[in-house]
Amino acid sequence: MTKNKLKKYARLIIKIGVNIQENQLLVINSPVDCSEFTRLLVEEAYLAKAKNVIVRWSDDIINKSYFTYVSDEVIKEIPDYVVSQFSYIVQEGAAVISIAAPTPEILKNVDPKKLQLNTLVTHQKIGFYKEHMMGNKSQWCVVAYPTFAWAKKVFPKLSPKKAYNALLNKILEASRVTDTNDPVHDWEEHIMTLARHNKKLNEDNYKTLHFKNSLGTDLVVGLVKDHIWAGGAEKAKNGVIFCPNIPTEETFTMPHKYQVEGKVVATKPLNYQGKLIEDFYLVFKEGKVVEYKAGKEELALKNLLELDEGSSRLGEVALISDNSPISNTNILFFNTLFDENASCHLALGNAYTMNIKNGTSLSEEELAALGYNKSLTHVDFMFGSPDMEIIGHKYDGTKVIIFKNGNFIF
Repeated sequence: MTKNKLKKYARLIIKIGVNIQENQLLVINSPVDCSEFTRLLVEEAYLAKAKNVIVRWSDDIINKSYFTYVSDEVIKEIPDYVVSQFSYIVQEGAAVISIAAPTPEILKNVDPKKLQLNTLVTHQKIGFYKEHMMGNKSQWCVVAYPTFAWAKKVFPKLSPKKAYNALLNKILEASRVTDTNDPVHDWEEHIMTLARHNKKLNEDNYKTLHFKNSLGTDLVVGLVKDHIWAGGAEKAKNGVIFCPNIPTEETFTMPHKYQVEGKVVATKPLNYQGKLIEDFYLVFKEGKVVEYKAGKEELALKNLLELDEGSSRLGEVALISDNSPISNTNILFFNTLFDENASCHLALGNAYTMNIKNGTSLSEEELAALGYNKSLTHVDFMFGSPDMEIIGHKYDGTKVIIFKNGNFIF
């Protein structure tokens, strides 16, 4: 892999991903295994005249040791300096890049109650940071870079080095980075395509979407009134245009938390808190999951659904054509950033306030009255398929085919 290609990837993330502004603080959340690429991001950020770059390192193996050995009392303690750090990020209006490089199933044998406790306590102490970012009050972007552990999970038959290089190539391919192209230019055109989908869906203003395929999905998702379809580029509260995910293929909006009926069958495994939930389905009634089953890690699914009241309801519905760069790799990445963009998906948990008219300026009470779902979590799972059919129902009773044979028809 040439360094030039990686520099183009880093530049894409800085220019299109967070679109760092002159004299703006940048925070990078990075696994220690991704240090080489993180250095490229830091350099590109300074070349773009960032004020400063703060790198927050993490390590999956250390995290496993932490959750394995510490007591619940320790997990409940989030030091003041950690809270102060997140307060500083918010107060400074920093842009944030998070590198998604998971070690699949590393927390498989960790007590799920500890992970659940950590989620609850983290929300209590630094929930303001999550609300800041999910409200797009400043720019943020989730990207990916391989680790040897992740690569071996994706390509188990290859040697570690070959698996690593193969995964890196697939990440760059899915992110529209090649040896000869200008990825910044190509992403500008891609964002325009997603914008056209958003425009069409917003103009049609559907009341409900009916999803159906041969795997057993037969689901009607009601949408909140005055919902907004988004995807691709977004505009932060500070006025800066940015792209929250690289790669991305989705156009998404807000379901009504009480208006989801029927069954949905997942088409890809869900990597949740280091556990791989496979072969699962959910049945909804009045917006809430009332029945579920999983072939593997059903307890992890149960813990997700029982985290809080909102975790058993939907916070997002996203449409993605089956014919897309990520889907066409025909690879399970074991990473939601990629796998969710290979397929139509739903998210259990918190909704994005940006997906409803004036949502970022409404109170929680006002949002709740409109059908907004609030939760400590937001977990995407995939249910798209090559034979997915989606029919939109308008308020006047008109039915419109949106998807046929797994793809947009417009």
